[in-house]
Amino acid sequence: MKITNKNETFLLFLGDVFFFVLALWLTLFIRFQVIPEPVIFFDHLEAFVFIFALWVSVFFISGLYEKHTLILKSRIPTIIFNAQIINSGIAVLFFYFVPIFGIAPKTNLFVYVVLSFFLILFWRNTGVEFLSSKERESAILIGSGEEVEELKEEVNNNSLYGINFVTSVDVKKTDPKESQEKIVQAVRDNNITVVAADLRDLNVQPLLPNLYRMIFSRVRFIDMYKIYEDIFDRVPMSLIRDDWFLSNVAGTVSRSYDIFKRALDLVGALLVGLVSLLFYPLIIIAIKLEDGGPIFFAQDRVGQNNKIFTTYKFRSMTVHNEKDGIAKDAEVTRIGNFLRKTRLDELPQIWNVIRGDLSLVGPRPEIPALVEVYEKEIPYYNVRHLIKPGLSGWAQLYQRTPPKWAAAVHETKLKLSYDLYYLKNRSFMLDVKIGLKTIKTLVSIAGI
Repeated sequence: MKITNKNETFLLFLGDVFFFVLALWLTLFIRFQVIPEPVIFFDHLEAFVFIFALWVSVFFISGLYEKHTLILKSRIPTIIFNAQIINSGIAVLFFYFVPIFGIAPKTNLFVYVVLSFFLILFWRNTGVEFLSSKERESAILIGSGEEVEELKEEVNNNSLYGINFVTSVDVKKTDPKESQEKIVQAVRDNNITVVAADLRDLNVQPLLPNLYRMIFSRVRFIDMYKIYEDIFDRVPMSLIRDDWFLSNVAGTVSRSYDIFKRALDLVGALLVGLVSLLFYPLIIIAIKLEDGGPIFFAQDRVGQNNKIFTTYKFRSMTVHNEKDGIAKDAEVTRIGNFLRKTRLDELPQIWNVIRGDLSLVGPRPEIPALVEVYEKEIPYYNVRHLIKPGLSGWAQLYQRTPPKWAAAVHETKLKLSYDLYYLKNRSFMLDVKIGLKTIKTLVSIAGI
């Protein structure tokens, strides 16, 4: 059973295109004060088709086709506003530099941009509710750990999901008999038809005979962690045990994928590397003018199969000493702050990609001293070194509070949950998605 709407992205896309077209029709109606003639409308539509394609691409890169979790829903107006600013610039450049269409965009474009913004905002905040399930099934959540409450809050406060958790049972906080009574009473009193449970939890094992009998009452069972992963795009850390890796990591990717990815790394890195050489003189001059210190900063990192390699960046901090790779008494320079925000400081790492130390996409490499700490504090941390690290990764796109320079066990544990999601699901399409969303970060000068 699926509680997330797998057609949501496609329906969002169709709605966006419909309101783009409607905004065009309304623009012509306002402009000419009469219902547009079909010939005039289709002449304009032909000119705008290419614009629509570019706008949808901007929406995708901006994250507007992500699942509508609570976090995303709260940010929709801001995301749409920023995306439409970019889209407006694209439209202006297109019509002024490709005047072949001859539709006088100077008069119509402003009206169209304003109308399309409000129509899309209406669709995404009001009309999108039509995607939600009208009847939500009553469900019970059985498991343990912080993921139980996190999942319950997300599902119960978002109408797009097809179930509602009327209660939850933390099997680590209640004894088996009490848990059993609570489950039976909840099913009886609330007409529960769905049980979401962690059936691999040892504390759930004593409850299995009673859960089995519920099958005959037409109660359906779903994997709690499958729901969690579908919604949050990360692997819940309480799930991680030896058997998880045997089922989800070993042999999940074909040899052809690795070869194809390496080929893309080489082509992409060579292209970006050659273009980046144009920026080197300006960056070098700026660094030297500020404090006259070294241009590059070298640091050891842990790569695939725990191999140590050296990365190079443009120096963004004051000259400082390091202990075990961790900076002591260092400050980010003014030029360094700009380089970090724009990620220009990482341009020299393109050559690490060409050498094969890094991939364009993969978990970000960590310094050896911190790896040593995390291996002791976080179970299975070292598994992220099964694959080649990357310039940009899944965790860098989705973790809102990433760890910085010093050891941060809690943040790194969350980061590992995203890395494991990528490790389990890596594919060409996932790499493309990460690449496109990284472009958004670079364009918005948001940093990662």
